[in-house]
Amino acid sequence: MNALTIDVEDYFHVEAFANVIGPNDWCRYPMRVESNTYRLLELLDRRAVRGTFFMLGWVAERCPSLVRQILDGGHEIGSHGYGHQMIGRGDEKTFRRDVGRAKSILEDQTGTKIKGYRAPSYSITSKTLWALEVLGELGFEYDSSIFPVHHDYYGIPDAPRFPHIKRLRNGGCIFEFPPSTLAAYGVNLPVAGGGYFRLFPYGLTAWAIRRINDKEKQPALVYLHPWEIDPDQPRVAAAWRSQFRHYQNLRATESKFTRLLDDFSWGPISEVLSRSWSATKSKCEVGEGL
Repeated sequence: MNALTIDVEDYFHVEAFANVIGPNDWCRYPMRVESNTYRLLELLDRRAVRGTFFMLGWVAERCPSLVRQILDGGHEIGSHGYGHQMIGRGDEKTFRRDVGRAKSILEDQTGTKIKGYRAPSYSITSKTLWALEVLGELGFEYDSSIFPVHHDYYGIPDAPRFPHIKRLRNGGCIFEFPPSTLAAYGVNLPVAGGGYFRLFPYGLTAWAIRRINDKEKQPALVYLHPWEIDPDQPRVAAAWRSQFRHYQNLRATESKFTRLLDDFSWGPISEVLSRSWSATKSKCEVGEGL
C-alpha cells in the first residue's frame, strides 16, 4: 500500500504567488478549493480509495462542512498549518502559534486527535529542524514535510528517502514519511506528485512507483493539491517561472490522477505506517529507522 495525500489549499495560497498575493489579499479572490476538493472526493469514493487530507486551517475555518465531508468519507485529516507561510520566515513562537491554532480548529471540528502534519511548501529544512521539536510537544505523531531533494524553496538532499523515526530532545520521537524520490547518479529525483506529476509523462511516474514498491520494497508517497485539477481557475499575474510552475499541464492532471488511483494500492499515511507501528514504537527509544 502506498500513501495518498492531498494538501487542501487554494490557488492563491501557493508559494509561487507569495510575492504578488499576501495573506491580507486572500479574501479578494474567489475560493475554488471547496468545489475542487469535492471533485477529488468523488474520484476517490468511486474507487473506494482513502487518503490523508492535510487541511489548511484558514480553509477549515471557512469550509467546516468540507472537513466533515472528508472525515465522513473515511479519510484521515492532518494539519497543513493555518496561514500557509514558509517556516523560515518566522521563528519558533510564530510557528507554534500557527500550528497550534490549526490543530485546535481541526480537532474541534472533527472531534478527533490530529496526528499528522505537513509544512507549507515542505519548509522543514536543515535550518528549521527545530520545528519537529515543536510538533512533538504539540502532540503530533508523524510529519511529512522533509523532501530529500535539492530545490530553491525546500529540501534536505541527504535526508532518508523512506519512512523513518526522528528522535526528539525530550526523549520522544516523531515518524517522518517523506515524499517519494528515486536515487540516480548520486541525486534524489522527485517523483512524488504536484508539479512533478504534472510535468512528467504518466508512464515515468508509474515506473518510478513500481520501482519503489518492487525493487526497494518500500511504500511510495504522492501528493496533490485540489487546484491542480482546475484548469479554469483565475490566472494570477506573476513572473513567468511562477506561472509555469503553477499552470503547467493542469488540463491533464485529473486524467493522470485517475490512472494513478486505478494502477496502484493507496491508503492514508496512518494506515501505511500502522503496518510497522507496533515494531517502531520500541525503536523510538533508540531512534532507529523503520
